Amino acid sequence: MKLTRLVGECDEGECPTIYATDRGTLAVQGGLVTDHGLNIPPHETLAEIPVDLIRKAIRDNLI
Repeated sequence: MKLTRLVGECDEGECPTIYATDRGTLAVQGGLVTDHGLNIPPHETLAEIPVDLIRKAIRDNLI
């Protein structure tokens, strides 16, 4: 899968980031959420990112 960085909070690669994939989907890099109480399948996970990151992506017409 090819990822293209759309928006992130820093350039070092270890910060919340939204990527576009070559499959027409989005991939999100963020903090792993473990205290959610949901029944998440083993092949999925939850990542937490700042709301402002989504706002910036929308404002900049990236998504």
